[in-house]
Amino acid sequence: MFKKILIANRGEIALRVIHACRELGIKTVAVYSDADEHSVHVSFADESVCIGPARSIDSYLSVPAVISAAEITGVDALHPGYGFLSESAFLAEACESCRIKFIGPDQTVMRLMGDKARARRAMKKAGVKVLPGSDGPVEGLEKAQVLGKKLGFPLIIKATAGGGGRGLRVVRSFPELEVAFQTAQHEAEVAFGFRDVYIEKFVEAPRHIEVQVLADQHGHVIHLGERECSIQRRHQKILEEAPSMALTNRLRKKLGKTVVHAAKAVQYQNAGTFEFLLDGKGNFYFIEANARLQVEHPVTEMITGIDIVKEQIRIAAGEKLGFQQRGVNFNGHSIECRINAEDPETFVPSPGVIETFSFLGGPGIRLDTYAHAGCTVSPFYDSLVAKVIAHGRDRSEAIARLRRALDMTVIEGIKTNIPLHQAILKDPGFVAAEFDTTFLERFQANRPRKGLAKAV
Repeated sequence: MFKKILIANRGEIALRVIHACRELGIKTVAVYSDADEHSVHVSFADESVCIGPARSIDSYLSVPAVISAAEITGVDALHPGYGFLSESAFLAEACESCRIKFIGPDQTVMRLMGDKARARRAMKKAGVKVLPGSDGPVEGLEKAQVLGKKLGFPLIIKATAGGGGRGLRVVRSFPELEVAFQTAQHEAEVAFGFRDVYIEKFVEAPRHIEVQVLADQHGHVIHLGERECSIQRRHQKILEEAPSMALTNRLRKKLGKTVVHAAKAVQYQNAGTFEFLLDGKGNFYFIEANARLQVEHPVTEMITGIDIVKEQIRIAAGEKLGFQQRGVNFNGHSIECRINAEDPETFVPSPGVIETFSFLGGPGIRLDTYAHAGCTVSPFYDSLVAKVIAHGRDRSEAIARLRRALDMTVIEGIKTNIPLHQAILKDPGFVAAEFDTTFLERFQANRPRKGLAKAV
């Protein structure tokens, strides 16, 4: 087992990794930017190293700075968390060159999964159903127009790298194609440094379902069930749950077997998720794989009792999975909401100092956060402040517990999207589990402009 791990991240995910390391008896090294000098993850790590100015490109996104910190502190492994460099094959390669174990898939798999067009081809080759579309990057508007005529509309244009809705455009008619194609290319270049985009058929009002996998270095692959990720804004998830109420047991088993087969086909190792769109007829189509830990991993931990971060570390250390597929038990229902520092109606970011932070928790509630009274939510990074995860015997109890926890949470000094979550959890469509990826768009359109409760 490792003796010391560097955590190449910040905020709640850095603390999450520290929790796992402490339980395993492993020392930790925190890296931080100038803006995070007094952050909680720095305080609770065994060692800490400043890696640069506040801008993430000069600190958390700097491979040389991160590797330098790892070498200076003599770590034997590095955990990238999620976001930032978590899917960087360059970081994985640099770790390998310095004989530092990267806690995640190897660089070959990361390069494959990081290129969505290549990943799509690999899944198709493995017999996994994908949406009709281009076989690779679409080179130029003329080829995009030819493909548009062939496939028909609506279509979706996607950046081959990255995620989070950047470099993504839905095209519903031929006249829209030119502007959408050029805009997607520009966004992709700005966000990820690559202009490459690909095109596929667009599915109207699907469910977004992802499956968590764990794979060791000895050829053993298991899945930990699916997560429902359809509640999202501009292709970014804001609320997730497990299991999905849209899947029958038969479809659930089929999807699980498909994902295990797909992971084996690309020789996947460590933790990751395979994401799908589920249409109204029960057909699921592969859209991408995330070669890292997901923000929403706690909902799976709550229903399986498996600590995914500790499993990541054990796998990276060369240990075999401690359980087989038949040993994975699913209990109850779990829902996670992401509390962001933003206006609940306009979604404008709301950085600043948190004056009051009161969270009472209670039965079935878990809080993952870095926040506390007196801490600063920086304008330089993602607006995520906390994740509140509820677990219940069934979905109704999980919803009731999450509503209760949010109602009894007080955050002052900044605005948060807690009122939005409170409204969603009371929505009849959500309560009945009758929703798809268009839910939030309709929800926002149908409520009064100032229909949310006052932010706390």
